[in-house]
Amino acid sequence: MRRLFKLLATIAMVWCLGFALFMLLLPKPLEGNTTDAIVVPTGGAGRIDRGIALLKAHQARRMLVTGVGSGVGPRDLAREYDTSPHLFDCCIDLGTEAVDTRSNAAETADWVRTHSYRTVRLVSSDWHVPRATMELKAALGPNVIIMGDGVPGSPRLGTLINEYNKWLLRRVGIWMGFAG
Repeated sequence: MRRLFKLLATIAMVWCLGFALFMLLLPKPLEGNTTDAIVVPTGGAGRIDRGIALLKAHQARRMLVTGVGSGVGPRDLAREYDTSPHLFDCCIDLGTEAVDTRSNAAETADWVRTHSYRTVRLVSSDWHVPRATMELKAALGPNVIIMGDGVPGSPRLGTLINEYNKWLLRRVGIWMGFAG
């Protein structure tokens, strides 16, 4: 019984230290890094705004917004984000197939391969970037450089714990060969 208690205490301590490290290493917004493309998964405040601002600043040639609802079109988003429809026509693609982080990665990987991009800036909530980057790296392989660009947020503690647990489980799954 004592051994079991020590084992559980060790696991709890390692989990807490890992969570603290996860929180300390949340990515910040990248400044001055130009990439071939920008990818923005839907789902968090400030993500699409950040992507559009980067595109307007010529930090990439094209942007994919992945996980867009099937009834949402470019004109809807142009209105929502007070942006010229021309920018959406020329430089922003909408992906409507993804429903979660893993399918965002699959949708993005197809788009990146179609355009032969070599560098991608992944714009997401700071707490979501580690797992989204991990999923995208698993989907794309080592030949594409992915740069995480974290949009600062104020998530609840429960959201952070949930995200860390998802990251841990997927890290183990990918390590064991369950990348797809």
